[in-house]
Amino acid sequence: MAELDRVKLLAARYRAATDRPYLASALYSLTVVPSSRVPTMAVDRHWRCYVSSAFVAETPVPELAGVWIHEVAHLLRDHHGRAERLPAADQSDRLRINVAQDCEINDDLLADGLALPDGRVEPRAFGLDAGGLFEEYLLHLPRSATCSDCGSGAHGTPGDWEIAGSGGPGVSPVEAEALRRHTAEAMRGHQRSRGTLPAGWRRWADQVLEPTVDWRRVLAGAVREAVAWAAGAVDYTYRRPSRRSAALRGVVLPSLRRPLPAVAIVVDTSGSMGEDELAEALGEVTGVLREVGAGGNRVTVLACDADVHAASRVTSAQQVTLAGGGGTDMRIGIEAALALPERPGVVIVLTDGYTPWPEEPSSARLIAALIGEDAPPPPAWVETVRVTDRR
Repeated sequence: MAELDRVKLLAARYRAATDRPYLASALYSLTVVPSSRVPTMAVDRHWRCYVSSAFVAETPVPELAGVWIHEVAHLLRDHHGRAERLPAADQSDRLRINVAQDCEINDDLLADGLALPDGRVEPRAFGLDAGGLFEEYLLHLPRSATCSDCGSGAHGTPGDWEIAGSGGPGVSPVEAEALRRHTAEAMRGHQRSRGTLPAGWRRWADQVLEPTVDWRRVLAGAVREAVAWAAGAVDYTYRRPSRRSAALRGVVLPSLRRPLPAVAIVVDTSGSMGEDELAEALGEVTGVLREVGAGGNRVTVLACDADVHAASRVTSAQQVTLAGGGGTDMRIGIEAALALPERPGVVIVLTDGYTPWPEEPSSARLIAALIGEDAPPPPAWVETVRVTDRR
């Protein structure tokens, strides 16, 4: 193997970091590993960059700078982590995954005016639009799609030319997350001062700094946890005598029971509520309650604006009648829920947040599902999930 021209290689990295200063910390975190077994450059998940000396010798510095940015983009965008979340059938074809990932990266790099070597992969080569994520591109690529192997830092499958394990120089997963956040913040600062950043990088930085959390998953977790908490209370019952009674002649001992909690759902039916979001949130809640066994006659739904209009036992969202449409005071609905013949252990309030709240917590677990991104928060003691229209 010819000796690696480190001066040229590092000059290209310096150029990349100078021209795109928001990437400097990430670029200088890469450890160079000379290798004759990679055709160009590649990275592993430990931020080691494997470099072919022949490729460096034949590639101009401006294009080498573009390849530096291309490789670090795989790591910043956590391509290996995202690849591991693909269906098992897709994970086996690492080079096809690599093609899709290169499409995601290169359209941004070319839009940013970077020089890349000939043979680069672009979405338009497959009749695809720019600006997509690699998971989207993967659905439309032919099975024959292939490219140069960018390493396990891209597709997640280690090559036989990679250093085994995390031993030696490299970046830990915790350090990698810190680098991603630092880079995203630097991009935000660059955008504020100069206003120039490719759309894909802007989207990536926004996701790192303000991650979109699936409200359905958060709401489901909150409901499950609250039901489990309420069901944790145990009581004694003589309906089923304790097995220990057999040891005591003439004495009947009660057994412990773990009752399934009653659940009340207070639905804000005031005029300011959006019907579609409300119906979707109600459907999610009733679905979760069925999963944890708190369905049937254990769930009561109360429609409320400034007064309680209806209270009914339901098994699905389709059975709910949403009456009302006036002002808003969820305190009345919560009080009505707590006054039901069977006091609920969990009260879930679906509202846009424009309502007064009780001044202090009760013995029941209270969850507020706030409809809309701008919904004002309830008191701190109320468990809160924001229901937005983000998909």
